[in-house]
Amino acid sequence: MKRMLLVLLVSFGPPACESARDETPEGRPSEALLIAHRGASAYAPEHTLPAYRLALEQGADFIEPDLQITRDGHLIALHDLTLERTTDVRERFPDRFREEADGDDLVRRWYAMDFTLSEIRQLDAGSWFGPEFRGARIPTLGEVIELARGRAGIYPETKAPGTYSESGHQMERLLVSELERYGLDRRGAEPSTPVIVQSFSVQSLRILRDELGSDLPQTFLLSRSDAEEWTSVEGLERASEFAEGIGPARGLLDNDPGMVKRAHAAGLQVIPWTFGASDPEDHGRLKEEMARFLCVLGVDGLFTNNPDLFPRPRANLPRVGR
Repeated sequence: MKRMLLVLLVSFGPPACESARDETPEGRPSEALLIAHRGASAYAPEHTLPAYRLALEQGADFIEPDLQITRDGHLIALHDLTLERTTDVRERFPDRFREEADGDDLVRRWYAMDFTLSEIRQLDAGSWFGPEFRGARIPTLGEVIELARGRAGIYPETKAPGTYSESGHQMERLLVSELERYGLDRRGAEPSTPVIVQSFSVQSLRILRDELGSDLPQTFLLSRSDAEEWTSVEGLERASEFAEGIGPARGLLDNDPGMVKRAHAAGLQVIPWTFGASDPEDHGRLKEEMARFLCVLGVDGLFTNNPDLFPRPRANLPRVGR
């Protein structure tokens, strides 16, 4: 029953499985979730409105904002704890770094939590990807919701919530509050804009479910280091106590394809991460790989940087080469 809860949130077309071998597992749902990983991040700078906008144009069912928190308590869409990889923070705020040991070296890092939202809005988050994206900004969660509302779902990830709790911000409470502001804090509140929360942190998901009373569907993300603890029959049963789905690293399923069947038996959907190709020459291979995971392994959706290559029938979707 749990496994069907996410599927019933929105309507999807069946994946184009004709190119895969005829081994679709019995009982696999005919619908599959297309989650745009950091937006259409193969074609536009990750976690910017251009990337999210393109993902919507390419037919994404959900767009995925990773969450960080500013010094003044605003949720922003950003993957890293720090700003230097994807913005011009070094040039804008050259003296606002923390110097930290990295092995035998000292490195300078500009943490998002050290900057107010007003300061972060001054940063260029697009030029690193390409000159045509110069001036793209880091959006707030609210701006992401406003863009997607009525067009697709939101799949936010609580990133490093423990780090922020040490600085006095509870990411989970901020997330619920922001979703409540848009009337999206309850399951099924707005069918055209469903919300699924994801995290690598068991504690974060339990805070949302047990302390804050959220009934939103939750996905528990799994890395290689988590596999032994959580992918056994017993581990998956424990995961089903606080999540409706798991999000394993794709390599885990290559090594253990039986995980999908075990997860389904525990009532969990399986949505692996991440499928992407920046080189157009690799697009055919990527599409075949995604079809194999959907149609042979029987997963329930995918996180992909290339929403336009998701293997199900689509017409007139923009495909952009970099």
